[in-house]
Amino acid sequence: MSASLLRRGLELLETTGATSSCPKKAATAAEPRQQLRRRRKKFSASKRDTSTIKGRVIKSALDEYKKHQAIDHFQENLEYMTNSQYITDSTITQKVLAQNRGRKAKDRPKEEPTKKPEGTVFTEEDFQRFEKEYFGGGGAV
Repeated sequence: MSASLLRRGLELLETTGATSSCPKKAATAAEPRQQLRRRRKKFSASKRDTSTIKGRVIKSALDEYKKHQAIDHFQENLEYMTNSQYITDSTITQKVLAQNRGRKAKDRPKEEPTKKPEGTVFTEEDFQRFEKEYFGGGGAV
C-alpha cells in the first residue's frame, strides 16, 4: 500500500472515532499513526541496505552490449533454404512477387504492348484490283 492510502485510511479512522460516543476510541486513534511511523522506518532501513553496492557483482559493459545485440541468423536461414526439399511452383512465386511489389504505378514494371506481325493485310492481287478500279481498266498508260 502506498503511504497516501494509509494516511487516508487513518484519517477516516480518526473521523469515525471522534464521532462515536465512546471517548476510548478517540484516544486509540493516535496509535495507528505511531505504527505507521514505525513501518516507514523499517521500510526505509531495509531499502537502504539493498541500495548499496556492497555484495554486487559488477557486470562488464562489453558483455551487456553483446547480450543486447541482434543475432545474425543469415547463415542458418540460407542453409535451411538451400537444403529444402520443397520447391514452389513458378506461378505461385510470381504471384507472391507481384503482390509484394506495390500498388503504385512507379513500383510496377512497364508492360510492353504485344507486337503485331509486320506486314499488310492486302495481297498483291488486291492491289492490282484496286488499281484497275481507281485508275480505270487499262493498266499503265
